Formats: sequence, structure tokens, C-alpha cells
Amino acid sequence: MSEHDSLRRFLIESTHVRGEWIHLDATWNALLERAKYPDPVKELLGGALAATALLSATIKFSGSLTLQINGDGNVKMLVAQAQVGPARSGESEGHGRRTLRGLAQWAGEPSAGTLDTLCGQGRLSLTIDPGQGGERYQGIVTLQGQTLSEALCTYFESSEQLPTRLWLAVGENSVAGLLLQSLPGENSDPDAWARSVALADTVTTSELLTLTAQDLLHRLYHEEDVRLFEREPLGFHCSCSRDRVIGMLKGLGRAEVEHILAEQDEVVVDCEFCGAHYVFDAVDVEEVFVAPTPGQRGGTPTEH
Repeated sequence: MSEHDSLRRFLIESTHVRGEWIHLDATWNALLERAKYPDPVKELLGGALAATALLSATIKFSGSLTLQINGDGNVKMLVAQAQVGPARSGESEGHGRRTLRGLAQWAGEPSAGTLDTLCGQGRLSLTIDPGQGGERYQGIVTLQGQTLSEALCTYFESSEQLPTRLWLAVGENSVAGLLLQSLPGENSDPDAWARSVALADTVTTSELLTLTAQDLLHRLYHEEDVRLFEREPLGFHCSCSRDRVIGMLKGLGRAEVEHILAEQDEVVVDCEFCGAHYVFDAVDVEEVFVAPTPGQRGGTPTEH
């Protein structure tokens, strides 16, 4: 595999079919270093991480896209988030640096099975936050389907009315995915969407995890004219910082924070995404509420 932690966009020429291919290894392993997940939860989270990266590439924006599942089964909550930085000079909007993070919360001993076996009755939401004062959008649907791919397909059919299909694969040290989307507009090749999906349905987990984008697309679409765009790198990134925690403490209010301090001798805040550990003693708490702005105390985001 020569395209580690990469996203590649492609177009099937003379059709209205576009797509993305994703492969994550160091990013996936950085996430796994922060929590030990049971295998069924790990597989679901890996698929969600790949799906979130793929979906973030379908939207031209700088900001975040968050996929969240809430259910009453063993997996209570799952969150995967893609953050897209501002486009650099010469780049189109939505092509800025793309980073990922994710987590899952579970109870009991989850067993392998269908999506409803793991999550029970629940809901799936996609939230787009363009940041910088832009309007936040959230779509929520009932969790349906045997797999996460099926649930997302149902979401797009009911919420976006945009034909979309995903194929996701999770290995021990890497995750991968393929997305196809039919763009609106007149189509001189009305069979293109059905043909493209039928060919993609032949892809195997092994092929997704081991083939490069170029080799995979050649395997699937060697009779089509496919335009493959340049590689976009991805990485693990958590936006938590000491300054953000200080802002959260200010939001709680001095009385509440001092109450916690009196009970525990210190205020401890842990980031569930990256495991960062923030500790505030009495002197720190005093500085939090004396300082006119969030502290200028380093606290750069956790990044790999």
C-alpha cells in the first residue's frame, strides 16, 4: 500500500457518477491507542471513521462533519468527526487539511452481529458545522439497516434525496472505504449509476484494504473512463486544549468549580477523544476566574 492515510476523489467521465476512496492506517492506530474497544465496537467505529472521511469530501466547506449514533443496545453512543481546515492558496473550498477523531461508549459485552444487534433502537445523525459564524445543519433519521453502510444509504435517501452508496472495510491495522454518489442533472447515460454500483458491489474487504486507489478503480472500472484526482493526506487530530477547558470551566461558573475543588482538592478534566488529562489546582482555578480571557498557557491541540 503506497497511499497510507489518503483520500482520493474520482469521476467516471461522461456520467453523473462521482466517488471517493479512503485508506487509513496511522490515523486509525492513533485512535486505537487511546482506548481499548471490544472487537465488534472496534469494527463499527472503524467503519464510521472511514465513512465520515468519505462524506466530508462530498461537501465543499471548511469546518466539521460529525457522524453520531445513539442507541439503547450495547453500543450507547458512537461519534466520528472530520475537520476540514481552510483551503490554502490555489486550493478550492473543501480541500483544506482533513483530520479525524472518534470514540464509542458501550456497556456489557457487545457481540458481533448486525447494526441493530450492537446499537438496538436508536438514531443516526450527521451534523455539518461550517464554523466562523456559518449556519449549522443537522439531519437525523431512525437507525435502520443491517450495516452502517445501509444505515447511511437510508439517511441519504430520506434526508438528502441524493443516491449514495458506501462500501467499508475494517482490518486489524487499517480501515478503508469507497463511496459513489449520483449527481443531479440530465444524464446522457441513464444506466451509469446502476452499472457503477453493480461493479462496486463486487469489491471485497481484502481489495479495499490492500489495493491502491488506482488499482482498485482499474479493477472495477477498466471499461470506463475514470479521472482520478491527486491524493489528499489525512491524520488524527483532537481540538481539545487547556484554553478550551478553561473556557468550559468559566461556563460552569466560579461557585460550581470551587465546589468541585473543595470536594476533590483539584479539578480534573479528561478528553474522551484523545485521553488528554487536564488538572487544575487552587492556584489554577483562581487564575481561571481572574484572567480576563482564556489563559495563554500553551495548550496546543493534540495532533498526529
